[in-house]
Formats: sequence, structure tokens, C-alpha cells
Amino acid sequence: MYDTQVTLVGHVATQIDYKETVNGPSARFRFAVTPRYFDRRKDVWTDGTTSFYTVWARRTLAVNLAGSVSVGEPLVVHGRLRVRDDPPDGEGNRRVSAEIDATAIGHDLNRGTAAFRRVVRTDHPLMDTQKAAVG
Repeated sequence: MYDTQVTLVGHVATQIDYKETVNGPSARFRFAVTPRYFDRRKDVWTDGTTSFYTVWARRTLAVNLAGSVSVGEPLVVHGRLRVRDDPPDGEGNRRVSAEIDATAIGHDLNRGTAAFRRVVRTDHPLMDTQKAAVG
């Protein structure tokens, strides 16, 4: 209820790292977000400083992400923002990182087209329950 929900628009910066874990499928990748603004003095559009986020996807979202997304593709990512403030290292340097626990990921259709294919799951536990109730 008190999570910080964010929506980011950017590009996939690294390969999708997909793993099967004891808690189910998991995937992560680095996401680059570069704001653009109009520089009135130069009369041109200019890129701002790029921010990088680690995006995490779990379960079905992880599976579909791994089968649908490649490096460089434009995406829209929605999820919970987590900011990590790691303790200082041996030299006294602190590291702050931002991660997104994604709840939805999709291609940015302002920058291209996509062909959606619905995945029909037959191994879902609810389907077995429904089949038993009907049969």
C-alpha cells in the first residue's frame, strides 16, 4: 500500500538474465532512461544524463520477458521502486542503486510496432481444479 510505484520509459541496456529458482522463474536486466529536453539557447533537442536501473521480473512475467525482449529495444516498465544504500566499502565509498520490481513490462509503441501473442497455459493449477469440477 505504501510502495512507491513508478513508470519508466527507456531502453534495454543488457541481456536478460533468466534463471529458474526454487521460488519460480526470475529475470533481471539493466534499463537505461535518458530524458530529452529542448535547449532554447541552442534551439535543439538535447539528451540529459542517463540513469540506469536494475529491473527484476518474477514468475510468468520473467518467462515472457525472456522470450520477448532483446538489448536495445524500447520498453515501458511499471513497478515498485527500491533504493539500496549499501554500507561504505573499505575505502569509505558508498554505493546507491535503484531497482524496480516490475509488475508490467511492454514495448514502447511510440517507437515501433509489436505483435502480441497470448500464451495459453495448460499446466496452471486452477485449470486442473476447473477441469475436475466440470468433469
